[in-house]
This record gives sequence, structure tokens and C-alpha cells, in this order.
Amino acid sequence: MNTPAAAGRVSDAAAAVPADAPAASPASPASPRCDNCGAAVSGRYCAACGQRLEPPVHTLWHFTRAATEDLTHADSRLWRTLGALLLRPGHLTGEFLAGRRARYLPPVRLYLVISVVFFLWASAMHSQVRVVRVTEPDQGPARTELAPLGEDTFGAALPGESAEQHAERFCSSGVNYDGPWRERIQPAAHRACVRLVLDKGHSLPEVFMHNVPRAMFVFLPLLAGVMMLMYWRPRHYYVEHLLLFLHNHAFVFLLLLLAGLASALLKPLAGWISAAAALYIAWYAYRSMRVVYGQSRSLTLGKLVLLSFFYLVSGALMIGLVSLYSVFTL
Repeated sequence: MNTPAAAGRVSDAAAAVPADAPAASPASPASPRCDNCGAAVSGRYCAACGQRLEPPVHTLWHFTRAATEDLTHADSRLWRTLGALLLRPGHLTGEFLAGRRARYLPPVRLYLVISVVFFLWASAMHSQVRVVRVTEPDQGPARTELAPLGEDTFGAALPGESAEQHAERFCSSGVNYDGPWRERIQPAAHRACVRLVLDKGHSLPEVFMHNVPRAMFVFLPLLAGVMMLMYWRPRHYYVEHLLLFLHNHAFVFLLLLLAGLASALLKPLAGWISAAAALYIAWYAYRSMRVVYGQSRSLTLGKLVLLSFFYLVSGALMIGLVSLYSVFTL
């Protein structure tokens, strides 16, 4: 039963609320918070830091499901990027230059990941090191042969001679440099020879494969500079050429990796697989230049031939320099 005092209090409270105020709604649960930055999250991803909203990983099964979803989810950029990289020459470069970048992996990250996987695989699958051996018979011209690097490459040690003494004796007679800067190069070459003899050349392939990816960071910008001269009119930015080479080299590494795996599984068809990969790489380079720069077939083909010549010459020079650097840094 309502008393007059209670009725008065209700009337006062009603008078304090504006007439046009919305009706009170039941209390809603608090918005979830991002575990990374603490911001309120209204969707699946945090608007502040970009982390996906998901419960913490507590079990191995939960971790496996999350990892599988990252790789196979329809919204993942990985498979979309790899598919375009393998089957659509120049598409990724064109999309990046057009500003449509959210759907694909960034070019530098794509190149780094694929190159790391490729060189790790190449290091694990590298063949035995071979050296050029020159023999001078008593009669007739000198003969050269490609022989595997083994115990007999550096000769046998004399009786009672230690490994260090054998290396010093071999390098004292085998390393004689008389060119420019002899006072600096000769001692360094002698020290490198001694390390090579003591190691029997076993660590040289590993050092070489470790230095090649570093050299690529010099080689690719150099190629982009040459491409800039070839496409001077109409003018293109240097970064456009660099992006094309990043994508194309990522494609080459990925294709060689897949071709190597296919050749290992289908050994009778290894020759055909290598030939098909070489032809596809040549067509891919031509098609990517056509897509990105939009010039005629004949002009693009002529520039591709010129670029290929420079690529072979500079590539051979790079391999030679990397080989020397690998020997001197053993």
C-alpha cells in the first residue's frame, strides 16, 4: 500500500527525468578488450593494433587449429599471393603500384621469406665441391679436368709432417700473387689457402651459400638501375623496377624450389622438369615486363634480350666475387 510520502517521492523522481529521455535498457555486457594493447574491440580485429580477438591458447589442439586456420583461411593473404606470384606475371607489382596492397603480402617480406627457404634448401641439397685441376704431362699440351674436392686435392703430407706444416708448405708454393696491391693480397691469400687446406674445403660451400643472399641485396638494386636506363621514356620511378625484380626473383626461387622437389620425387622426369622450368622462367620475365610497362611485344623482347645479357655478365661477376670473398673469410 502506497503512503502519501512514497507517492511524493515517486512524483519528484518522475519530474526530474526529461520527457523526451529514452527508456532505460537492460545493462549490456562490457565490450571485450584486446589482450595486446587493452583497447575495446567491437569486431574480430582490434582497431588500435590489428591483433585478432581470440581466446588464449591453452591446449595443443587449440594451437593446431589456430595455426591451420592462419594458413588455410579464405581471408589469408598467403595463398592468394603465392598463386598470383606463380601464375600471373607482373600482377603483384601492378597491384602494389596501383595501391591495392591489403590483399597480398608485402614485396620485401615475400622475397625475404621465399629466399630464406630457398637458400636453406639449396644449402641442404648442394652437391660436392669440384675444382679445376691442371696437369702438365711430359709430352703434349696441358690438360684440365673438373675433379671433386677431396683428400688428394692438396697433396699428401710428408712423413712426420703435421697438418699445419703441410698446409704451409702447400700454400707457400701454390699461392704466388704478383698483381696490384701484392703486399696486401698475397698475405691474405696465403692465410685463406692455409685455412682451406686445413679444413679440406668442407666449410667452403656453407660459407658460399651464406654469402650469396647478402650479395643479392647489391645485385637486385644494380639490376633495377639498369632497368631504369632502359625505360627512361616514359619515365618510371626507380622503386617500380626494384619491386618488379623483387617479385620476379621471389618467383624464380619458389619455382626452382618446387621444381627441385618434383625432380626428387619424379627422378625419371627430372630433365623434362628442369627444361620446363627454364622455359617458364623466360616467358615469365617477358610477360611481367609487358604487364608492368605496357610496351609492344618487339620492344619488350629486345629489352629482355639486352637485360638477359647484362644479367648473365653481372651474375657471373657476382658469383666470382662471392667465391673469392668466401675463400678469404673462411
